[in-house]
Amino acid sequence: MSLIKQAQAGTLESNDIVIMVAPSVGGGIVIELQSLVMPQYGQQIRNIIESTIKEQGVDDIYIKAVDRGALDCTIRARMLAALARAGATGKEENV
Repeated sequence: MSLIKQAQAGTLESNDIVIMVAPSVGGGIVIELQSLVMPQYGQQIRNIIESTIKEQGVDDIYIKAVDRGALDCTIRARMLAALARAGATGKEENV
């Protein structure tokens, strides 16, 4: 599944994350991450974003995430909200 349009979710408040999604120009999954806690939790944040994308069946996406210390559940919720706003609301089912 690919995205229909560009969208975002979240804020730049403390303990939150802004996630912006757009259709990928070159194809595939591209994640650009900025975080105050990159050395400690950067890989964990990437893993949450990537697993959420794969669960939703999205395969061509550009993501820019700006983290301010968000918890795992917040990262996942913001990712799902951005995907829904972009028009990717779930896995495509083979009929």
